[in-house]
Amino acid sequence: MPHTEGIVALIAAHVFVLFFALSWGVVVWVFLGEMFPNRIRAAALGVAAAAQWIANWAITAGFPSLSDWNLSGTYIIYTIFAVLSIPFVVKYVKETKGKALEEMG
Repeated sequence: MPHTEGIVALIAAHVFVLFFALSWGVVVWVFLGEMFPNRIRAAALGVAAAAQWIANWAITAGFPSLSDWNLSGTYIIYTIFAVLSIPFVVKYVKETKGKALEEMG
């Protein structure tokens, strides 16, 4: 079957979107709302949300050039950054379960 690779890529992309939507896709917005002290929360959340959208745009705009260079290499780069995020999250992201919003930040 000549289209097997395309089908696998399509399924993989859908699986990625599903798992992202069930994890960081939602968590990042909750996290941003909890990480800033009340006195600066609104302004800081605005800056953080803008940074998030700029990063999303940069990845989207940069992907075609990177994939033209080397598609596998592009995914390896993305994987490395994802793996590097794990120790960051473990070290710096504190559990907020059972805390009031005013206690966070």
